[in-house]
Amino acid sequence: MINALKQSLLAAYYYGTTPYRRLAAARAAHQGRFPVVVLFYHRVSDTGEDSCTISNQAFIEQIDWLRERFDMISLEEAQRRIRGGACERPGVAITFDDGYAENCEQALPYLIEHRVPCTYFACTGNVVEGLPFPHDVAAGTPRPVNTIAQLRALSAAGVEIGAHTRSHADLGRLHDPHRLRDEIADAGKEMAELIGWPVRYFAFPFGQHCNLNAQAFRIAREAGYEAVCSAYGGYNFPGDDDFHLQRFHGDPNLLRVKNWVTVDPRKRFGVKRYQCDLPAARRNAP
Repeated sequence: MINALKQSLLAAYYYGTTPYRRLAAARAAHQGRFPVVVLFYHRVSDTGEDSCTISNQAFIEQIDWLRERFDMISLEEAQRRIRGGACERPGVAITFDDGYAENCEQALPYLIEHRVPCTYFACTGNVVEGLPFPHDVAAGTPRPVNTIAQLRALSAAGVEIGAHTRSHADLGRLHDPHRLRDEIADAGKEMAELIGWPVRYFAFPFGQHCNLNAQAFRIAREAGYEAVCSAYGGYNFPGDDDFHLQRFHGDPNLLRVKNWVTVDPRKRFGVKRYQCDLPAARRNAP
C-alpha cells in the first residue's frame, strides 16, 4: 500500500495540476481528443492483501467514482472511438486479468447489476485444471481460480470473456512459434469452445514492454482477435492503433486511479507506445 509520504506527494501533485487538467479536458472536448482509458484489475477480495488485490469496498468506491464522471464503455466501444479519429467524451473501460474465483463474490455481480461493461481475461489452462497461478504458488499464497461454470455464467450475464494465454506465460521470453501459437491462438479457441461464446480479445500476462513480443502480436492478429491489451500504462487517443489497447492498473489507491484517468501529464507525454509491427492496412481499418 502507498505510504503516508507518497500519499501526500501524490495528493499535492494531483490537486496542484487540477487547473491544467481542467483546461486540457476542455480543449480535448473541443477538439474531440479525449483519450480512452482502459483499467485492469486482478483480484477483488477482503483477504490476502497484496499489490494485485483490492478490497471489495475500495473497488466499489472506484467504480462509483468513475460512473459519475465517465462513460463506462466496452472494449468494442473503446475501439470504435479510437478508430473513429474523434472522441468528445471521456470513456473508461474495465478489464480483469488472470481469473480469480473471488471476483465472482461481489465485484463482478456489482458490475453486472449496474450495467458496467467488463472484459474478463482468464488463463485457459488454470481454469481447466483448477490450478492456482504460478506466481501465487511461488509467493506461498495459492488462490482459487475461476471454474468453467463461473465463466459461462459471466458470459451469459454479459461479461466479455477474453484470453490470457494457457499458462500465464511471459510471452516476451518465448520465441518458439508453436509454443506462442498454443498460448495465444489455441488457448483462446479452447476457451471459446468451453464457454460456448466467441473470444474476441487477448491480454498479455504481465504486459510490460519486456513481456510483449512482435511475433505474438502477429499470431494474435492471424488468430482473429479484434484487439490485444498490454499493461504498462498509456492512453489510447483517437487515431491510435485500435488493435493494441494500452491499460493502466486499477490501483487499490483511489487517488492514484483519479490521477491516471484524468490524464496525468507525466503519463500523457512520458510513456512510449510499444510498436507491434502490424500492417498499416489493419491499423487504419474502418
